Amino acid sequence: MAGWLGRVAAWLVILGVCAVLSVTVLIPRLAGATPYTVLTSSMTPDLPPGTLVVVRPQPASEIGLGDIITFQLESGKAPVATHRVVAVSNTPDGEPIFRTQGDANDAPDQAWVRPVQIKGRAWYVVPYLGHLNNLLTGRQRQMGVYLVAGALSAYAAYMFASALLGRSRRKEELVP
Repeated sequence: MAGWLGRVAAWLVILGVCAVLSVTVLIPRLAGATPYTVLTSSMTPDLPPGTLVVVRPQPASEIGLGDIITFQLESGKAPVATHRVVAVSNTPDGEPIFRTQGDANDAPDQAWVRPVQIKGRAWYVVPYLGHLNNLLTGRQRQMGVYLVAGALSAYAAYMFASALLGRSRRKEELVP
């Protein structure tokens, strides 16, 4: 009984780690998306600090009122924010621009967001997983994927070998 419970516990841990890695690394990479972590309380209660927000690139023409977008605070610079679109307008030359606001903020952000600043629209969010995302670098996440894949392969090989040995022992017991 203890051996069976140990196997169940091992599989639950492996499946949990695989699920976390899939949500944070595999799915975003395959879809061309990027995971970001909410660092401030400007989007509470829906996106409290520590929430993982996975953002997919989106043409400006497909972004509208109510969408949650991640954008560069200054064009070409690394710092980003994730806020909701509260107004859409156009520049005199016809370029769309967006006014954003954090859900917990009393007023909209001062600067309009231009399409070149937009990293994408929120695809999905996972509460609390952003804390783990912040702890690991991209290289560490990649190593985690390799380690879990290796561990799963080793466990599968062990289970396969155990099954084969068990069969051959049963056959030997049947032979008079």
